[in-house]
Amino acid sequence: MRAIVIAKFGGPEVLELRDVPAPEPTKGEVRVRVRASAINRADLLQRMGAYPPPPDAPADIPGLELAGEVDALGPHVRGLAVGDRVFGLVGGGAYSEYVVAHERTLAKIPDGVSFTDAAAIPEAFLTAYDAMVTQCGLAAGETVLIHAVGSGVGTAAVQIAKAIGARSIGTARTQDKLARAKSLGMNEGICVQDALFSDGVLSLTNGQGADVVLELVGGAYVAQDLMCTKVTGRIVVVGLVGGARVDFDLAALLRKRITLRGTVMRARPLEEKIAAAHVLARNIAPLVATGAYRPVIDAVLPLAEARKAHELMASNANFGKIVLEI
Repeated sequence: MRAIVIAKFGGPEVLELRDVPAPEPTKGEVRVRVRASAINRADLLQRMGAYPPPPDAPADIPGLELAGEVDALGPHVRGLAVGDRVFGLVGGGAYSEYVVAHERTLAKIPDGVSFTDAAAIPEAFLTAYDAMVTQCGLAAGETVLIHAVGSGVGTAAVQIAKAIGARSIGTARTQDKLARAKSLGMNEGICVQDALFSDGVLSLTNGQGADVVLELVGGAYVAQDLMCTKVTGRIVVVGLVGGARVDFDLAALLRKRITLRGTVMRARPLEEKIAAAHVLARNIAPLVATGAYRPVIDAVLPLAEARKAHELMASNANFGKIVLEI
């Protein structure tokens, strides 16, 4: 099969299109003929040697999400059949024509949704839903602050907040991304300069602050989050593109009784990945089918142009997802 291989750690130039052996499914697994995958920050970090894949994923083939059709069944597979159109998350290996995954970590693609669109859904919508709803309990009538609102996760978070009935305040570094996020249902936007936004959030919330903060940047943003989170509010740190260290006011954390937590999807055990697939099938796919949720795709490139896709993501110029068609 054709696959994008990390020849050595480094910049986008280390990504090479090669012919490699196709994987074979084992007990409980299916093999998927991948039709599309999408680029994630974790892929860039893996390419640079900063984020190794889990033991059950290929060490040198990146790719965390996929859409395709089931091509072969391992022993004891009961829930899927050859030809089923599926999408979901994997530990790695999705920049390839074939990948294997446990059958229960995949969900069926709704009728009428293309492979390209489906590939842009799992990581963005599952990450946003898991962080905001499952972990932080975002509810109707609450306010959620969504950083990097033009990212794949950010664009998904805006749509999820709207569907729930929550108010969303998004941040971005350009007015163009804020304007585009408003078309998805974002209520208010703040253009961030020098990692300062707390005064803007407090102004928009009559001094109360946000109930939930979806922290996709990290670094100095976290200190600002504490300043504009409501008493008993919840902050969940998902991304660290702005840095992995920060000085912040612990007194504010205590005084406001704020819950500060971190989360990842890739390193979770199989049981939790199966639970995530259930969320994809039960809470996300039905709204994709009705059009209430729609993937936001900035660019679609062939597998052979994975280097260009990584360069585009590293530039931070994209709004929404970058998809590789295979």
